[in-house]
Amino acid sequence: MPAFKVFTRRSSPNPARPPDLLGVGTTIGAHNTFFPGGGMKTLLRLGFVALLSTTASAQWVNVPAPQIPRTPDGKPNLAAPAPRLPDGTPDLSGIWQPPTGYIRDLARDVKEPVPFQPWAKALYDERAAGKFWREEPDANCLPQGVPKVLFAPAPWRIVQTPKIVFFVHEAFNLWWQAFMDGRRFELTPDVAPTWHGYSTASWQGDTLVVESGGFNGRVWLDQLGKPSTEALRVTTRFHRKDFGHMDIGVTIDDPKAYTRPWGNSIAVTLLPDTQLMEFICLENEKKTGGTR
Repeated sequence: MPAFKVFTRRSSPNPARPPDLLGVGTTIGAHNTFFPGGGMKTLLRLGFVALLSTTASAQWVNVPAPQIPRTPDGKPNLAAPAPRLPDGTPDLSGIWQPPTGYIRDLARDVKEPVPFQPWAKALYDERAAGKFWREEPDANCLPQGVPKVLFAPAPWRIVQTPKIVFFVHEAFNLWWQAFMDGRRFELTPDVAPTWHGYSTASWQGDTLVVESGGFNGRVWLDQLGKPSTEALRVTTRFHRKDFGHMDIGVTIDDPKAYTRPWGNSIAVTLLPDTQLMEFICLENEKKTGGTR
């Protein structure tokens, strides 16, 4: 499998020297695990590990102090009330970090079994056993797709404007957008299918509801290999509970691959004192090839 250089954010012990990128592993292929039956499945193909407790702003000077609530000891107060815009709309802006585990299994912690169609279950079982690990899109530097990219082990930023919400991801330097100007997506034969789909968004109370369609059918919903088809529709609900915590509810509706809609709810955490870093897939690859 490909070998990657692993990097992480590091604070410099010398105040005169800015933080740099620290290679914490020379050449690793991926983090692997074994499943019943002896199959091996690649869990994490992103060639970096982010230590997110440090800042990444040493390359800047004259950086304004972030306007965030703080506790008496000066730390960010993540339990403070969720911010709002002047018109009262919830402000979702910021850099958010997903928890680990859900990129591997989108159905993690879900009590009900995933309602696969028979062909989708058969394909999933083979992928989960590691039979097709080389075909996973992000193992080939292809986009993770929605909703998988939201749960990759790298932070991402929401840029909220009145007409468009942008999602900017550190993982693979990807981005996608959701329009809030009243347009509707209509799937026609002329629509070019995409990895992240075509998205519109609207407010339902304090929850931003993003509807996405027009996918290319090549998206793996997670690293275990839950399949999708071009009939996939994804509904993603963003609800900021307080200053530092946001719930993301994901509903998968793909009648060609699943017998009914299913989904999960996942909590992400604000990173108030950091910035996104550039990550170029394969930039540090040392070796490719091998046998299946």
